[in-house]
Amino acid sequence: MNDIPPIQWFPGHMAKTRRLMGESLKLVDIVVELIDARVPRSSRNPELDKWVKGKPRLVVINKCDAADSNVTQKWLHWFEEKNIPAVAVDCKTKQGIKSVIPAVRKVLAPELAKRSEKGMSGKPLRMMIVGIPNVGKSSLINTLAKSKRAKVEDRPGVTRGRQWVSLENGVDLLDMPGVLWPKFEDPIVGEHLAFTGAVKDDVLDMEWLAMRLLFLLNMDYHNLLAQRYGLEEDSIGMDGPGLLAQVARRRGMLLPGGLPNLERAAVTVLDEFRGGKIGRISLEAPEDTFAKFKERAIPDPTQEEQGTGEEGDA
Repeated sequence: MNDIPPIQWFPGHMAKTRRLMGESLKLVDIVVELIDARVPRSSRNPELDKWVKGKPRLVVINKCDAADSNVTQKWLHWFEEKNIPAVAVDCKTKQGIKSVIPAVRKVLAPELAKRSEKGMSGKPLRMMIVGIPNVGKSSLINTLAKSKRAKVEDRPGVTRGRQWVSLENGVDLLDMPGVLWPKFEDPIVGEHLAFTGAVKDDVLDMEWLAMRLLFLLNMDYHNLLAQRYGLEEDSIGMDGPGLLAQVARRRGMLLPGGLPNLERAAVTVLDEFRGGKIGRISLEAPEDTFAKFKERAIPDPTQEEQGTGEEGDA
């Protein structure tokens, strides 16, 4: 397991979304790009620069309440240094939501000044909301609109067509379906998107993914992991398979004969990470390189002792 298996997911409706996005650009004044605060680099679609064709853009870093606040601040500083307007929000807690529309107006200040000179200041602002699947686009729109107009569900691929939503403050929002890109050039990108639920679980090896996530979290957020699952003291240097087995035992997820139910434990770990129940975790910081993650491979459970036998069971 030294090589991270490639993860790819690009269903047919995403190709249609790419075309739809290009056709809709002429209808909007600004593109609001939603990214995931836990994986800001991986959740930015590398094709977006080509698609938006110079259209004004605002980056909204969503799910910041589930991310490490210190790392999120680093990302805001990173975007500022790149002259990319960005704000951090959390749609579930509504943290930072009030900053979105003022930030949009700030980005569009030159255009708004031209409209005012022409006596067109009453014309609605039109924003296109874009992002990868499961990043919270519909939640953002519903929070801004103070209603549930866009369907919200914690799984990728729910929104399939464009939806217009009008706000009370003279702003129209265009919600686009979540879209990835045909090929993740770096397997770390696919892995991180799979962790956060942007890739459909049906195409994933959930046990391997949970082992890998536990292994990484055990190095960077051991205290949070130990607190959530009641891990034993020897878990600090444990590999992914051993950690998943220990989670299964601590949660009482056992098969006949006392063996840990790794499948059930894997689903639990991934669900709890995605729901922010393990704690505030960021998988990517601006200073990180993907080489860092490649160097931190977990042992192959088919070659190494998994620690799943009866000896040492809790």
